[in-house]
Amino acid sequence: MNWTLEVVAVPVSDLDRAKTFYADKLGFTVDHDTRMGGDDGFIQLTPPGSGCSVVLSKGIVGMAPGTLKGVQLVVNDLPRARAELIERGMEVGEIQVFGKEGPRPMEEGDDLNNVGFVFFEDPDGNGWAIQQITARD
Repeated sequence: MNWTLEVVAVPVSDLDRAKTFYADKLGFTVDHDTRMGGDDGFIQLTPPGSGCSVVLSKGIVGMAPGTLKGVQLVVNDLPRARAELIERGMEVGEIQVFGKEGPRPMEEGDDLNNVGFVFFEDPDGNGWAIQQITARD
């Protein structure tokens, strides 16, 4: 039996602002936008190439906006992904390399596979990471 992760709920305070951020700045594809009267509703978006979507939710899940932390996107070229996000107007951190001593800024020639990360937040403060994985054992 396969157990697939299909959707991660992301609590937001403003659906339109969040939709603009995730679609225009992150480049996620809008799958559907369902409003339920008033300001409540949900919008499902999918990152390019992903089998898992996010659902921006206002008034649906029990989490407060900005409380989701630690969701990771994975790319095979972290410097290129970071450059694309900056080009789209996002504020993202510097590339960090995690090792025995903890995180440190990337240096020329670093192998980023599995240990390279960039961090950012959405407009509500939900925390995300982008990890580079080019090969899996």
